[in-house]
Amino acid sequence: MDFALSDEHRMLKELAQRFVKDHLAPLEPAVLAREASGQGAVLTAEERAKIDEVSRSLGLWGLDAPEDVGGADLPQVALVGVNEALGSTITPYTLPPDSPNLRMLMATVTDRQREAYLAPYARGETISAIGISEPGAGADPAGMTTRAERDGEDWVINGRKIWTSRAAEADFTIVMAVTDKEKGARGGMSAFLVDRDNPGFKVLRRIPMIGGAFTYEVALEDCRVPGWKLLGTEGQGFAPMQVRLGTRRLEMASWCIGIAQRALDMMCEYAPQRVTFGQPLSDRQAVQWWAADAAMKIHACRLMVYDCAWKLDQGRDVRQEISMVKVFGTEMAWEIVDHAMQAFGAMGMTKEMPLQLLAASVRNMRIYDGPSEVHRMVIARNLMGTRR
Repeated sequence: MDFALSDEHRMLKELAQRFVKDHLAPLEPAVLAREASGQGAVLTAEERAKIDEVSRSLGLWGLDAPEDVGGADLPQVALVGVNEALGSTITPYTLPPDSPNLRMLMATVTDRQREAYLAPYARGETISAIGISEPGAGADPAGMTTRAERDGEDWVINGRKIWTSRAAEADFTIVMAVTDKEKGARGGMSAFLVDRDNPGFKVLRRIPMIGGAFTYEVALEDCRVPGWKLLGTEGQGFAPMQVRLGTRRLEMASWCIGIAQRALDMMCEYAPQRVTFGQPLSDRQAVQWWAADAAMKIHACRLMVYDCAWKLDQGRDVRQEISMVKVFGTEMAWEIVDHAMQAFGAMGMTKEMPLQLLAASVRNMRIYDGPSEVHRMVIARNLMGTRR
């Protein structure tokens, strides 16, 4: 059993760390100021364009995209260190293309869709979103009511989506809809490629989330989609959607390692400097144990994530491991950031420090792509053999 990264993957991780340190971290004061003033934790168009130019020149685009569309076709193991680095900063930036939707497209596209959607997306020329959750149907896709019905060669979609990230700026959205009401999520759910300017596709509102993030509510009203934009097989959209969700959950666990490590580093740097009642915080057993427990849990989470990524690259069924790393990673990071905020006292509560945005980011992650309670339920059902 070899726990060492290959030289190529180690160098990629180090490159990502330098990119974050040199180009994303310097933007943190501006991001903090914008979030504190109510603008959101966002980058300006000029800042994003400059970062895009740098990250592309460094070869950080299309890391897991297919080689035939300009990608590097790297395995999941190689991406863990990259996402860990990206998680360590509050500067919001995604290396094009966003892996979860990319993986879903890779698993489903036809030749025509590959040329029209996958190839430009893999090159970073387009932005995508995905519409899964609905009012009243979030963590349980069986409650989905958005319908897609055949009309000649086309499909007509009607329904409502909510909590959809990037819906307003996305060039296309993968819309999940029920095509067979009787079968529902088990053989009656399909995916469709819906362009931003498609008649009947309407972004209703931007929803401010904690931590300066935003999602959107979308309406589909007699939204007519050409038949060739059915993504994958009719009625079999649930499995590719799980590919997408699994990719994001593994990403989140990797981000959480970076978030937790950032919080631990801040606490370890600050504790010897802060003196209370004649002693530095670093001499207090409570703070020492916070640091020790954090280091152990970060190490455990990192091993869990690499194990899951390696198994995924081997083509194994990792649904159990995916749920485990999603729960363990988010709850581990939440605890460590909370202890760091406690160690900093009132300073840890200010919007002048990154801890509050790290905390909000983790708190969001404990809900989206499946809350901890649902993943615990899945893990328990698998252990007890009670999955229906």
